Amino acid sequence: MQTDPDKMLKKHHKLTHSDNQKVISHTQRVKDEWFINSIMIEGCDVPFKYKRTKKYKQLTKGQRINLTYYPEREVVAGLEFDYMKVVRIKVS
Repeated sequence: MQTDPDKMLKKHHKLTHSDNQKVISHTQRVKDEWFINSIMIEGCDVPFKYKRTKKYKQLTKGQRINLTYYPEREVVAGLEFDYMKVVRIKVS
């Protein structure tokens, strides 16, 4: 079943949807039984993070993607870091 970003945005007011964003970097690492993915987008200083149970296809530098996400904050060693938690990602 494909998710429609417009339906998601109406239901969850904190969500943001961005189309045609340019990937600067994409990394994947394994933590426990999850693949943790981090993406940096052109013009944004905050990383976009998501996790999957299976390895996600590698996104290349310059590739265009559509993202649906919301802001999050995590504390590491007593310091707060902002990031965007991705709930939907699709190659443009």
